[in-house]
Amino acid sequence: MRSLFSRKKPDLAGVKKNRFREYSEALIVALVLALVIRSFIVQAFKIPSGSMEDTLLIGDHLLVNKFVYGLKIPFTDSRLLSIRDPKAGDVVVFEFPEDEDKSYFQRRDFIKRIIATPGDRVEVRAQKVYVNGQPFVTSHEIHKGQGVSPPSGGPRDYMEPRVVPENSYFVMGDNRDFSYDSRFWGFVDKSKIKGLAFIKYWSWNRLETSVRWSRIGRWID
Repeated sequence: MRSLFSRKKPDLAGVKKNRFREYSEALIVALVLALVIRSFIVQAFKIPSGSMEDTLLIGDHLLVNKFVYGLKIPFTDSRLLSIRDPKAGDVVVFEFPEDEDKSYFQRRDFIKRIIATPGDRVEVRAQKVYVNGQPFVTSHEIHKGQGVSPPSGGPRDYMEPRVVPENSYFVMGDNRDFSYDSRFWGFVDKSKIKGLAFIKYWSWNRLETSVRWSRIGRWID
């Protein structure tokens, strides 16, 4: 007896092709979203040195808000939709000014605290920082070398008054005696600032090979 109907075999190759296309499209969308988020919204950074102790320790992982100072247009120094300008006290990530002539992959990111903004007069006397004639003091700054190492006589301890130019910022590490900052190499142009550090999402003590649980989720101020 003949069958009244025939059943067509499924096209397995076609099914596999469609699934591969779906997975590929999903992966492309995920990569694009990740690139957009990293470029315009937030970016993760890891602290490699002790120049910002005790605010930030070696092994701290943090997130940086990249849109608060405005969305940077790729391949330009222009910004759009700025929420506010950088201000004194902000902890910012920026492209190291002395790496400007290096290739993209050789450039380093630094993190420091803004001490003075455009038009401010900043100077250092006996390791103390003065902005517009007034001491600039935060609850985070430390001087590990005080009482241990003698005054250097250089910009670490003494710096002649400087006026911060337009669209520029004077930055320093909270660990003043062990920070390579604006006292040595000058100002940071606004166009080089990548964003505002705002939260620690992970912290690893590599010497003790342990997690610093108490630092995770802490805001950076």
